[in-house]
Amino acid sequence: MELKEIEQAAARLRNVVHKTPLCSSRTFSEMSGAELYLKCENLQKTGSFKVRGAYNKIAKLMENGQTVSVVASSAGNHAQGVAYASGAVGISSTIVMPRGAPIAKISATEGYGARVVLHGDCYDDAFSEAMEIQQKTGAVFVHPFDDGDVIAGQGTIAPEILRDLPQVDVVLIPAGGGGLLAGTAAYIKQINPRVRVVGVQAQGANAIEQSFEQKTLVSTTHSATIADGIAVKTPGELPLELIHRYVDEVVSVSEEEIAETVLLLLERNKMVVEPAGAVSLAAALHQKTGLAGKRAVCLLSGGNMDVSMIHKIVEKGLVTRGRQMKFQTVMLDVPGSLQRFSSIIAGCGANIIMVQYDRMHAGLQLNEVILHIACEVSGREHGQKVIQQLEQNGYQTAME
Repeated sequence: MELKEIEQAAARLRNVVHKTPLCSSRTFSEMSGAELYLKCENLQKTGSFKVRGAYNKIAKLMENGQTVSVVASSAGNHAQGVAYASGAVGISSTIVMPRGAPIAKISATEGYGARVVLHGDCYDDAFSEAMEIQQKTGAVFVHPFDDGDVIAGQGTIAPEILRDLPQVDVVLIPAGGGGLLAGTAAYIKQINPRVRVVGVQAQGANAIEQSFEQKTLVSTTHSATIADGIAVKTPGELPLELIHRYVDEVVSVSEEEIAETVLLLLERNKMVVEPAGAVSLAAALHQKTGLAGKRAVCLLSGGNMDVSMIHKIVEKGLVTRGRQMKFQTVMLDVPGSLQRFSSIIAGCGANIIMVQYDRMHAGLQLNEVILHIACEVSGREHGQKVIQQLEQNGYQTAME
């Protein structure tokens, strides 16, 4: 990909998208050992970087007189990006989404002026239907990542980073289909080869990481991750070609590390960042690549998190950070047993948030019950003290 393609894309986007802030973070710098900055594409129009690529693709088609309508398939951010971009230039758009797509995302896509078609149970079903619509109507299909104009649009984030922080040493970028990583890396490496570019994936959807290591396109049989925005089984061929040429390293992070990072962003920076958008920071905080003493930028690629998912991710993050713990113990099933047990917990300054009785376990005596407990504590050390106090009072515990 040539620099001029990204520069032309930036010109098209100049008065269309936000120039999102590059924020320094003392808290995350201390935690990572780097001088850390956050590129906040979660504050972009439509809530993610996707509008950049969609708008560049559609605007270029319009310049060349090639289209009067577009079609796309997506369950999330790409849908909203295409809907916004097509509305901005005054053409019609049809977005095919799986039937199980969140109502909030369907409403947002319709709100930008698109016609939404619900079809199938997964992205692949939606993609097939979009291809049918494309064949019947002659609309242009806007691919979410395997398209040069889309990649060039995503790459417009790179000049913003280099202008705001010319001395940057490392840039960490989320990767799913690979368009964002490919476009950003292509620009950075051609302007300043000294800057190290690191792609970040979820461990449960790491097709690009495997492809990068094996130097050939690898498809995974499944993608299981809370980072649904980067849950891609097969990367794009064009993005992968650019990734092999310009990216220095690809790493992955666990579900627990992603959830913990989403929670930290809520608590410390007061920012809502979706799991896919938080993987770059998760990699920095959990030392997945060498950042000590470096100036590093973590690209937060989106903030469109379903409200129904927030409490699940926060709870997972609390458990990972030791702020919640779940364990079980056996006690006598007689009056006063729970009161005695809970008074020990209270005396330790912990808070019980869930109690579940199991009287059906095969190994129990007739007068015994297994108690499943979830507690709020201030951290792992506090949790260990609670367990120690319980065991000193005769309770045998097992963590869950």
